[in-house]
Amino acid sequence: MKIGFHTDAFNSAYWSFEQCLEWAQANQVHQIECGVIDGVSWIHGLGYQPHVALYEDPLLLRRKMSEYGVEFSQIDAAYPLSGETGPLYGVPYVLKAIPWAKHAGCPSVATTDGLHKPEGLSDDEAMALMQRSYRQIVDVAEAYEMIITIEIHGYFTTDPERVSQMLDFVDSPLLRMNLDTGNSFIAGRDPVAFCSRFIDRIAHVHIKDVSESLAAAARGDQTGIAVSQCAIGDGMNADNIRRVLELLRDAGYQGVLSMECEGQAGPMIERSLAWMRKTMQELGIPEE
Repeated sequence: MKIGFHTDAFNSAYWSFEQCLEWAQANQVHQIECGVIDGVSWIHGLGYQPHVALYEDPLLLRRKMSEYGVEFSQIDAAYPLSGETGPLYGVPYVLKAIPWAKHAGCPSVATTDGLHKPEGLSDDEAMALMQRSYRQIVDVAEAYEMIITIEIHGYFTTDPERVSQMLDFVDSPLLRMNLDTGNSFIAGRDPVAFCSRFIDRIAHVHIKDVSESLAAAARGDQTGIAVSQCAIGDGMNADNIRRVLELLRDAGYQGVLSMECEGQAGPMIERSLAWMRKTMQELGIPEE
């Protein structure tokens, strides 16, 4: 398996994307995941945001990344698709991200639903709305041979029955799951059971721990968290993560394990990386 990280780890440090590339190179991490911005932002333009804008040339960025020995595992275009604004804003955003990702050498684009029950819609109405959106998205994804992942992150996707329906919205091998160990846990679910049930549909994995204080305050009340506020291995979810890694190993998963944690400008994500490498070695999982 390959270890990667989401550049959200360096949001609080106000790093640029290139600083993330430098960190990856220094720590021999060759996979990176980031959000994409459809437009311009002053904070991004000044180099204080570790994501990339879709106006940046993807081929030139791909060339720069190769100089650091880094490539994309996934780009994050996860504007919530479950609400009434999903077709208006989310679908065009994802459709623009797909060809950009193809030119950038990225194999996967992440999508998701909203954190809460959508206002003004019943659950079935929201599901029908998302199905129409995913049909449009997958139609384009198939033209570009791009994997579309549904990330476990929100009101519908942290419900195993609903996400099972979502994965069958379209009959395509390109519609897959982005398992998130932290979001499934904070929603009050069992990440191990989640992984076991959908093991054949998983194309990308977010490894996220949850601190004891956050678990006590929010487990069962939230459906998703941006990043963990503790190093991976230091929280309440560490044993579940280890068991998820065992399941993935036994299923022959050879994809990316993308760390999602607060980086503290380096120290916390470096502890996470050390724990990941140690645990993988103990479980007999080679790091590619």
